[in-house]
Amino acid sequence: MEHTGDSLEVTYPDVTFAIIAGGRGRRLSGVPKGLLEVEGRTVLSRQLTLAPRFGDVVLVANTPAPYALYGLRTVADTVRDKGAPGGVHAALSASRTPWVVAVACDMPFITWEALRVLLEARGDDVDAVCFESSGRVEPLLAVYRSELAQVWLATLSEDPSLRQLLSRFRARVLPESALRAVDPSLRSLVNVNTPEDLAAQGGRLPRGR
Repeated sequence: MEHTGDSLEVTYPDVTFAIIAGGRGRRLSGVPKGLLEVEGRTVLSRQLTLAPRFGDVVLVANTPAPYALYGLRTVADTVRDKGAPGGVHAALSASRTPWVVAVACDMPFITWEALRVLLEARGDDVDAVCFESSGRVEPLLAVYRSELAQVWLATLSEDPSLRQLLSRFRARVLPESALRAVDPSLRSLVNVNTPEDLAAQGGRLPRGR
């Protein structure tokens, strides 16, 4: 098993850290995006340094074999071909805790401080918390109640976007300024979807590709 982070005190035992890996990066030579290397480490390795802060961790991956060396509990989408909404549903369904932090596997610079802002914005009157940036919500850097799973499943047949799904729940959308307060350059929102994105971050395909 690959080492997944330093020994840290569990800060949020009631939260599962869920990494939404989905399928392979078709625009990136078919390499699973979590295995792209940025600053000398895979994106997944970078994200897993955050995992010890949480009560549980789960990887949502429809093709789990490439990630086997990490030794993570891995689940596939319950409903296939629904993209990110299907991935979040799988995380909610697999959760053993009341809350889930969902992050996309192609975001190498997510910080603990950004996650903590989301987690501290939870409340009894809230089902989900996310940031808004440049007029767009960021549903794959967000916190969800696990109990949304059943209602979430019922809506997947409509092929909703994550934004549409959020509009159906008690979502607390935090302004961009809330993220900038702890991440002034909004680096936590950077994702690596294309060869150009990878080059811009000084990244590379895994060795041998």
